[in-house]
Amino acid sequence: MSNEKYVQRFSKYIVIAHWTNAISFIMLVLTGLPLFLGINMPDVLQIIHRVFAVTFLLPTPFMILMDRKGFTQWTKNVLSWKSYDFKFLASFPLELIGKAKNVPKQDFFNGGQKLNSVLTILGAITMVITGFIMWFKELFPVEVVRWAYPVHDAGMAVMVAVIIGHIYLSVGHPASRPSFMGMTKGVVPESYAKAHHGRWYDELKEKNEI
Repeated sequence: MSNEKYVQRFSKYIVIAHWTNAISFIMLVLTGLPLFLGINMPDVLQIIHRVFAVTFLLPTPFMILMDRKGFTQWTKNVLSWKSYDFKFLASFPLELIGKAKNVPKQDFFNGGQKLNSVLTILGAITMVITGFIMWFKELFPVEVVRWAYPVHDAGMAVMVAVIIGHIYLSVGHPASRPSFMGMTKGVVPESYAKAHHGRWYDELKEKNEI
């Protein structure tokens, strides 16, 4: 029987927000794909698409209300870039095949996770703005509406690519697979925290939280 210890990584509110966002995004892709492919969408699909467009927005205010500390930590961490983040990204191709050496200690989020978060934030903002224009097109100039469609499509394509990579690293890649537990149970193995998020692990040790 394993004696592995676990470290609290995310609150239950962050976990709920994450899965609300994930399910909403998947439904947005599935209901928006016919339009992307030039297929006429039944009215009911358009309604479902708009419903999940709204639920896609809910996690942010939910996190601010229920776990402001966790939301603030996430925001500050993903927007704070240091030299060791760029060194991580430089070694990432080797990390994918398990050959990376001398990778610098990482924060609560590593350089790859920070990049994923930044791209997701930018993609989400793009999708929300263009989606709003498309939904309420009578409020905007024709030229603005015309540009909103291809930008929305491009944003979706980028976000899908980012999410596919995110899913692979969460559940497919052997080295980072333990991180998935953080978004299901809120905890990760202590050994994983030490190996992949050394700076965060050291902070927890200094605070006697582990």
